[in-house]
This record gives sequence, C-alpha cells and structure tokens, in this order.
Amino acid sequence: MISLRTKDEVTAAASARLLARAGSPPALAALSEAVIARLIYPAGFYRTKARHLRAAARLLVERHAGRVPETMEELLALPGVGRKTANLVRNLGFGLPGICVDTHVHRISNRLGWVHTGTPLETERALERVLPRRYWIPVNGYLVAFGQRTCTPNRRAAPPAPSSAGALRPGRSHPLAVVGAASLGSQCAI
Repeated sequence: MISLRTKDEVTAAASARLLARAGSPPALAALSEAVIARLIYPAGFYRTKARHLRAAARLLVERHAGRVPETMEELLALPGVGRKTANLVRNLGFGLPGICVDTHVHRISNRLGWVHTGTPLETERALERVLPRRYWIPVNGYLVAFGQRTCTPNRRAAPPAPSSAGALRPGRSHPLAVVGAASLGSQCAI
C-alpha cells in the first residue's frame, strides 16, 4: 500500500520504519494515523496511506483474526487496496497466479505490442489471454526492472518498431524473449 506513487527506495525505508514499530495488524491498528503518517513520510500521499493502513489493519483484526486474506474479493474490500496490490499479495503471499499490473507493466506491454489497452485493468485481462500462466507472477518483476533501468517513461529516441515485432509467440522461455534483444531499444521508444 505504501508503494503507490512512491519510489522503491522511499517505500523500502518507510516500510522498514513502520514494521519496526508495528509488525502485526493489531499493533498497526493501535497506532494513530499521525504516528503512521510520520513513520511512512515521505511516501507519496502519506496521510491518505496512513488512514488506509490503519483502517485495513483494523479490518484484518475484526474480520480475519489478524490474518491477510487470500481472495481477490476480500483483499479489494480493504481500504487502499486495488487490483495491483491485491494481485501482489496473492502472488507473493500465497503463490497464487495473477498479473500485477503497475505503471511499468501497463506502459511496457503496450509499447512492446503485447497488448493494446488503455487501462491497467484492460492490460491485466489482455495479458491473461496472451501470456503463458507460468509468467503471470514473474512478469511484473521483469517489466518493473526493465522499466526502471531501460524503458523509462520519457524515452522517445527511436521511431516505433512494427507492432508485430512485439507479438507474443508460443514456445518462448522468457517474457522478454518475445522480441530480440537488439530491438528492445526501439520497442521501448514507442
């Protein structure tokens, strides 16, 4: 919940401070919003996130005996939890398949021509149709790293590559192997 619109380094530091003070839902629910906000600052929207974190912790205690639920419906019922966070919890916490679509996955999968979508939800659904199930969990990690290091939002140096170059093809062993390494730079520049 802290990571939304926040750099990874800030999220990691804020999470460490928060977890050092409150390592369980009951402990988090017992903190005031002001204390939570101070602990997660300078995360983006830290006051809103503090309110959501406290409310979610209270619901976890009241409805789920202090445990994180595994169903999409139960996760989405928690304040501040959207599909990206719910899929991430299901992936990492329970090993359940799902595609965690953040800004990197949405942007890059469209730039590579894997999908042609306008929203993260459309991207999630389209990737579910074209991406082999074994990549549903790791594709987020692959594309986040690629998006942070290589295919940044502002990169516009090369002309667009043909969309067919990025089409997913069966039998490939890695999600980024769908295009040749040499063409990734031009694909990224779309």
